[in-house]
Amino acid sequence: MFEVQTIIEDLERSFSPYHVVDRLRSKLLEKGYEELFETNRWKTKRGGRYFVIRNGSSLIAFKVPEKEDKKAFHFAMVHTDSPTFKIKPNPIIETGDGTVLNVEPYGGMIDSTWMDRPLTIAGRILVRTEKGIRTKLFCPEEDLLFIPNLCIHMNRTVNDGMKFNAAKDMLPLFSTKKVDFSDYLSKAANVEKEAILGFDLFLVNRDKPRRVGLEKELLSSPKLDDLASCYAAFYAFLDSDEEKEIPIFAAFDNEEVGSMTRQGANSTFLQDTIDRLSKALEIEKDQAIAASIALSIDNAHANHPNHPEISDQTTHVRLGNGVVIKHSARQSYTTDALSSAIVKAILEKEDMPYQEYTDRSDLRGGSTLGNISNSQISLASCDIGIAQLAMHSANELCSVDDIESMKQLVEAFYRRDILLSQDGVDIL
Repeated sequence: MFEVQTIIEDLERSFSPYHVVDRLRSKLLEKGYEELFETNRWKTKRGGRYFVIRNGSSLIAFKVPEKEDKKAFHFAMVHTDSPTFKIKPNPIIETGDGTVLNVEPYGGMIDSTWMDRPLTIAGRILVRTEKGIRTKLFCPEEDLLFIPNLCIHMNRTVNDGMKFNAAKDMLPLFSTKKVDFSDYLSKAANVEKEAILGFDLFLVNRDKPRRVGLEKELLSSPKLDDLASCYAAFYAFLDSDEEKEIPIFAAFDNEEVGSMTRQGANSTFLQDTIDRLSKALEIEKDQAIAASIALSIDNAHANHPNHPEISDQTTHVRLGNGVVIKHSARQSYTTDALSSAIVKAILEKEDMPYQEYTDRSDLRGGSTLGNISNSQISLASCDIGIAQLAMHSANELCSVDDIESMKQLVEAFYRRDILLSQDGVDIL
């Protein structure tokens, strides 16, 4: 039986998008899924279970139904990345008062939350081998770095509001001595210094996921956006053995920086996969896509208990009150009346509560995967999410029950027939 504790353990080991995808890959292989490779010819069969990875940080998994009458796709889309700081290729800066690392922002994080806490490094290292170039996952699980605030005695107005300069204020202290970063990496990763050809490394908050609140009903953790939803949808995909159409689970990297990469939602990754799958199944892709539906799953803003004025007047999103359906006239979210009606009908059939979110009209919210991926493959889509507070902080907050609710909804979504036609939608 599924338990949210499983996702809490996943969050604790999700050091970078590369670690997330490696974790998903391991679980898929344990369940008997076969890994496909974009450089090879695909051979799929009825009843088969498959997945494909692009660039080590994005993954698409799917099941091929036994029956040949299944000719539509059910997509659940999430992302694997979170706001952080990326380490530059030549990162060592010797200030005379210590050695700091040169980093740059990845996504829009709340800078102050990264200060005055133990940090480490995680990502991938590209290593030269006898066979060519290979990837090595890297995360020294130790308290390694620290971004110190200026003390209040030297910055008396810090509590009046502080504007942080990423090139000055946010550089993590690495050592009080001189450091050769390549030498450090080679020893920490146990590879020859001369074999290191490059790396994609990020700062990582060393705080662990933990349950908080009077009844421990809340979860405080790094990377809840979007990994809480990512893992909830993933386990729903694994557990949905009675799917009525062709289930697709897609986890994309680089959502936090616009998705304009070869592995992002705005790439051809999903389209390429569907093209190859449609040919293998001998179905008309265009007809299948027209009858398909997607859930674009990215966390949602809960009403802040200390700042109710920030929320829209008719929006009442609470932690623990169920999955959130997100709307935006600017189409930051893909939800429209049709797609939201479909999701509501599924929720009602499952006797599950839901909430609806809109931005305050004079504030612009974020965007998600649905509208970005629609530039490559057009789908009827609904944006949903887990309600959370402190989005894009080094530590975020959500309800444990809402993680369970998201898993239940996505599993029901895979399990039901949702037939789009000119007359409307049949949900069986």
